[in-house]
Amino acid sequence: MIELHGTESDPSSRSRRGNPSRREWLRIGSLSSLGLSASQLLANQANAQSTVTPAVVAALQAKGIAGSFGKAKRCIVLFMLGGPPQHETWDPKPEAPAEIRGDFKPIATATPGLQVGELMPQTAKWTNHIAVLRAMATDDNAHSASGYWMLTGNPHSPKNAENSLPGPPNDWPCMAAVVRHLKGDAGPLPGSIRLPEEIWNTGRLLWPGQDAGWLGSHADPWLVNCDPNAPDFRIPDIALPAELTSERFAQRRDFLSQLNRSLDKMQSSPQLQRWGAWQSKAIDLIRTKETQNAFSIDQESQATRDRYGRNRFGQSVLLARRLVESGVSLVQVNWTRWKDDPDNAPAWDTHAKNAERLKTVLMPPMDQAYSALLEDLHQRGMLDDTLVVWIGEFGRSPKHNPSGGRDHWGHVFSGALAGGGVQGGAVYGASDRQGAFPLDGRVEPQDLTATVFHCLGFPPNTEIHDRLGRPLAISKGSPIEAIL
Repeated sequence: MIELHGTESDPSSRSRRGNPSRREWLRIGSLSSLGLSASQLLANQANAQSTVTPAVVAALQAKGIAGSFGKAKRCIVLFMLGGPPQHETWDPKPEAPAEIRGDFKPIATATPGLQVGELMPQTAKWTNHIAVLRAMATDDNAHSASGYWMLTGNPHSPKNAENSLPGPPNDWPCMAAVVRHLKGDAGPLPGSIRLPEEIWNTGRLLWPGQDAGWLGSHADPWLVNCDPNAPDFRIPDIALPAELTSERFAQRRDFLSQLNRSLDKMQSSPQLQRWGAWQSKAIDLIRTKETQNAFSIDQESQATRDRYGRNRFGQSVLLARRLVESGVSLVQVNWTRWKDDPDNAPAWDTHAKNAERLKTVLMPPMDQAYSALLEDLHQRGMLDDTLVVWIGEFGRSPKHNPSGGRDHWGHVFSGALAGGGVQGGAVYGASDRQGAFPLDGRVEPQDLTATVFHCLGFPPNTEIHDRLGRPLAISKGSPIEAIL
């Protein structure tokens, strides 16, 4: 099953934005009368002013990175909730003591001199297309606070604040929202989508930094709650419900038209003006075959589905490829908790039995899906203009704890970018001998977002405007020139 959600369904989001809630829309006759529940997600696209001037292009050429600017037409972000360990992934430390290096050995890759952890054998074949960042850092050991910085490019206030909720002062728009605001929507599909669910801490506490914040609800990336691996996977919020025939749909649409005419005198209300735009686009969703096809993962061959992995993450990554192929500018796939994850070590938060969970639950499906995506994009001729970002909110501690796990570590961790203007086979930055702190080439989240925006064709000084009309740069960082 699949559900579509906008942040308007979050009460805290409504209170700070002043937007009507879902129930308020339903009460005044929204598309619930048509058998739809997607309407509240849709809004008019706001205009953004880019600063791509001849001077900007000349500056990029002077730095030797003009060829990477705007090369990416689309972006897929793979976000590993919990903090994947740098030691067992992109930054193995074979010379470190056993309590630091862990149970696994490094393996050679397609890139001479570059080694990765032995649990990444399929990814190792594709490193000629990957740029590895080995000195990312936030110095923030709280999931939600460090995650906010990674998703928005702005540090959380205060740092190291766990279970932080959405809302001011931490209301900066996430990277997906900025991209949707700048690039707009592709026909009936939104410019940015998140799946298969939101990122949350224990107690279903949502992280800040997953919506458009002060940028406005028009830029909110869609949330698609789903399990594309489920045998009954379908899209009820886009397709007509089974009990609603086309004749009944036409009747309800006529009724809605009559209702709208009776509300003409209220057209001065910006809420109702936005309501009309949402309705029109939601109807387009139902009537457009291209939208239906984008979500029809069953059109893929059995071999392709097997290649990505028959699990929620693998099929979500495959669905992301279908969505960007259909015109969505950015899709963020969140690795969130699986059904049988232990409470003391959910997702990539391996506080206990780090080696066991990596070997049996985490690394095999990640390695399979990630490598399948790169291979699939390459075979389709899409990798050169599709940016693939592999990140988490932080890394894991150098030393194992008494439970055989690694704990939170924001002082240094790894990430990876591929395709879309990135120089493959590159390694930027280095951690110390224990994988504990940056040695050189430190990268903070604002530099990562600046790099993503750069590859998508937006200089970091591109202006967006807050609710008061004040111009603000989309990123305070600088593109990582060494990997472009």
